[in-house]
Amino acid sequence: FLLLLLLLLLLMLKLSQRIVGSLSCKKGRPYHVQVESVQGGIVCGGSLLNTRWVLTAAHFFSIWNVLVLFLRSVFCLGVAFNPHDIMLIRLSQDAAPELPIIKLPAGECTRPGEGTEVQVGGWGAKKADVTSEAKTPKSLRCAMTEIVSCGENDKPDEKYHSDETNTMCAFKPGVEACLGDGGTAVVFEEFLRGVIVSKPVDECANTIVIMDICYYKKWIDETMRGK
Repeated sequence: FLLLLLLLLLLMLKLSQRIVGSLSCKKGRPYHVQVESVQGGIVCGGSLLNTRWVLTAAHFFSIWNVLVLFLRSVFCLGVAFNPHDIMLIRLSQDAAPELPIIKLPAGECTRPGEGTEVQVGGWGAKKADVTSEAKTPKSLRCAMTEIVSCGENDKPDEKYHSDETNTMCAFKPGVEACLGDGGTAVVFEEFLRGVIVSKPVDECANTIVIMDICYYKKWIDETMRGK
């Protein structure tokens, strides 16, 4: 495991996200963590697993060359499962216990099969023009999409490990992941089933690339227990 000390980011717990082709979330995503740069602007999202741990994608921190993370002035440590595009962030003090969390699948973990509807949500653009600030929605955004087989080019950044055992994809016409959506939760039956790792910059990703939680569940559990 690679231990990273993250610098020059501000981690804020907020209740608003967005994704192309989405609508306001009926039940909300209160476990969502919004990651912003200190200069302003959303970098990525994450999910609060308990009062000490947040799960997100690793590639944002290499993009921004960041070394230290703050949660309302609380220092945090990032633990990456190198060379995979997934990261756990450990808070230096407990988040408020009343903050809602999202649960990992209980017991034996099985990946949702092809054709299964899953929920995505995030802080990406409202439309595929990711450069337009005017298209930024101000409320929580969610969308339903379907698990599909990944195409040859549907994978995280090439420096990260990706194959059929740890990567899954989702597609639905009109539903896309944009800059700012990465690191956010893919949810099925109220459980966290994946982390969005699509890395669009100038355009949105129509096929959404996801790290499969089942592959990483043992690592997540052991890391949070301090093993």
